[in-house]
Amino acid sequence: MPPDVLLLTELVRSLRVELISIRRDLHAHPELGRTETRTTKVVFDRLRAAGLDPKLLPGTGLICDIGPSPATTGRRRVALRADMDGLPFQDTCNEPWHSTSPSIAHACGHDVHTAIVLGAGLVLGEFAARGELHTGVRLLFQAAEEVQPGGSLDAIAAGVLDGVDQIFALHCDPKVEVGYIGTRIGPITSASDEVTVILTSNGGHTSRPHLTGDVVFALGQVITQVPAVLGRRLDPRSGVNLTWGAVQAGSAHNAIPGHGSVKGTLRCLDVRAWERASSVFHSAVEQVVAPYAVDVEVRHQRGVPPVENAERSTAALEAAARDVLGLGAVLLTEQSLGGEDFAWYLTKVPGAMARLGTRVPGGHQYDLHQGDFSVDERAIDVGVLLLARTALMAGRDLPTPIGIPIIPTT
Repeated sequence: MPPDVLLLTELVRSLRVELISIRRDLHAHPELGRTETRTTKVVFDRLRAAGLDPKLLPGTGLICDIGPSPATTGRRRVALRADMDGLPFQDTCNEPWHSTSPSIAHACGHDVHTAIVLGAGLVLGEFAARGELHTGVRLLFQAAEEVQPGGSLDAIAAGVLDGVDQIFALHCDPKVEVGYIGTRIGPITSASDEVTVILTSNGGHTSRPHLTGDVVFALGQVITQVPAVLGRRLDPRSGVNLTWGAVQAGSAHNAIPGHGSVKGTLRCLDVRAWERASSVFHSAVEQVVAPYAVDVEVRHQRGVPPVENAERSTAALEAAARDVLGLGAVLLTEQSLGGEDFAWYLTKVPGAMARLGTRVPGGHQYDLHQGDFSVDERAIDVGVLLLARTALMAGRDLPTPIGIPIIPTT
């Protein structure tokens, strides 16, 4: 084992108990997007205690630069990003460290992400103190990933990417066993927008539908026909998906209501198709309801673009994983239609996100955004090793990443 990997392993091992404790503390005290005051303080205080110089971002969140400045090395910094916010529903994980905040839960692993980037920062701070960190690193603890269009835009506006050459992140994946990571070149997540269609008419009696605009019938056409139109107007290879999540109209068997609405998400794996999707969606809705004498309002809330992993950045994550986790630790991950606001950073600088295995080997497969979400906490060690090693290898020549085994289904 190379000396730097041996030292890295020893440093991570020395932090294991503390980082698990911090993760559990954050899990017990989740905070919603843009209210992560306590979480910010926990991270800020620990970095300051380590002799580092964290700086608060406007609102909540912080950055911390470690190692040489770009002016010294001639190389721009590498950024490691963690998101910090929880989700607005009840924690049912049934662990001693369950949420103490009513109807708020860390059900997407952001407590794990925060502990990992904090741990990576503490380790890299030790390397810097020894003069063994040759490229500057910026830790980025970001607010409000779970809201659209996402706290990453606030962070970018605050200048967090100034002087940054590449950015990396991990995301918990409960389908993958601990000790493995999933990578992919190109889109790894989807664009994700919120759409709402509101129809109005003067209403009427169900015995005389010809005398009014039938909102309910027109909503039915929107629900069934608009997804089909998108499938023919946008490239099918782009992975366009329109799925409805809520429909409201009327309250009586024999009355045609004067108002109705349907809400859903529009997702897409290709950024070019995503850019076209809004106009296609609007025109499709208007054309579908045109025969039914109803007024239509279309609301389209842009969310996030796809996370598109850069080839070189993906290679860096894979090479680091093989160094610290073993040759078989890297899996080719599937594309997801989930949204991630890490994507906004990648519209400014290259980078990559890897999926971090959090499943107990052979154990129950949890799902994200569910109250019982739970992780194998050995994933914290894995994540710290991976991100710290990736930062330490910055600037080196790397092999082209290759697709290797598909995620096991066991």
